[in-house]
Amino acid sequence: MFTLLKTENTARRGRFETVHGVIETPVFMNVGTSAAIKGAVSSLDLIELKCQVELCNTYHLHIRPGDKVIYEMGGLHRFMNWSRPILTDSGGFQVFSLAKLRKIKEEGVYFRSHLDGKKLFIGPEESMRIQSHLGSTIAMAFDECVENPAPKSYSKESCDRTVRWLRRSKAELARLNSREDTVNPRQLLFGINQGCTFEDLRIEHMKQIRELDLDGYAIGGLAVGEPTEEMYRIIEAVEPYMPKDKPRYLMGVGTPSNIIEAVARGVDFFDCVMPSRNARHATVFTWSGIMHLTNQRYVLDERPIDPECDCPTCRSFTRSYIRHLFKADEQLGGRLAVMHNLYFYNTLMERIRNALDEGRFYEFRAKYSELLASRIDAGR
Repeated sequence: MFTLLKTENTARRGRFETVHGVIETPVFMNVGTSAAIKGAVSSLDLIELKCQVELCNTYHLHIRPGDKVIYEMGGLHRFMNWSRPILTDSGGFQVFSLAKLRKIKEEGVYFRSHLDGKKLFIGPEESMRIQSHLGSTIAMAFDECVENPAPKSYSKESCDRTVRWLRRSKAELARLNSREDTVNPRQLLFGINQGCTFEDLRIEHMKQIRELDLDGYAIGGLAVGEPTEEMYRIIEAVEPYMPKDKPRYLMGVGTPSNIIEAVARGVDFFDCVMPSRNARHATVFTWSGIMHLTNQRYVLDERPIDPECDCPTCRSFTRSYIRHLFKADEQLGGRLAVMHNLYFYNTLMERIRNALDEGRFYEFRAKYSELLASRIDAGR
């Protein structure tokens, strides 16, 4: 059940009750694609890093170790020792981004594994069965991810197919949830809005999928290379047609500034590999802007990454030491930086929620939206 607690213009403060616990929104989901955060961060670490929801990927877990293995191990929560909510992506994005050879038909998509070239097939029913085996809190419906830009005629065909696939996903998940041997009989389903950057297609598609009365709705197919203002334009166009009483998820977004701006436009859920990926390359986020830790200026810097941060890394280690770890190619450097960035993102969401609770979100936005996108060591 989703409860809208407060609004500030189109920005929303909510609470989403699930079988695996309550999710306070707006929320950032920490991305553990293969049931682990890249950077040697465990589920136990995520508790201390204030993670509410972990996101795992259907495609990758189906390929390795296999969703049947995870099912036999009692489901994803037991497998990775994580008791809080998990959202599983449908695998659609990976099928369309990783598979060099694929054939889209009405029944689903035929493609080859990016690991060994093995022939595979995933359609709506297969995606739901895999996600049911995983037992995630929230399953994403199987959709077609179209390259952006794409011809409008093809985008329209794709939207229509995605609606048909969504109906099939809903029916199959309902059947799976009714089984006695299912891992999570209260698994939820989010549908995905598509339509590239065509406002009329986006709006019509949203009108169609909202009629299915799903547990939540996502905006997909953005943050794939289009200008940021284009993304904001589409969110603004679609938002009035999204159900007010259901969570809204902007897939694959993004930078701290992107998140603040999307919250201002009515979004509740976010995910992105950026905080962990950037951290593994020594780039970290701070309340003063973006830092690159291998910069020469930090050789003798005794300060933590961010004096305003109380994450495990900032409580215990200096910029000088972490710079040394990266220069020495020690894995600990990446781990400490990833922990910092995830804590920063989760704290960012916490501060956004507090600002919404206190009716000062737009003051928060004015102070931080541009600041958090700036580089504090540019040119040094």
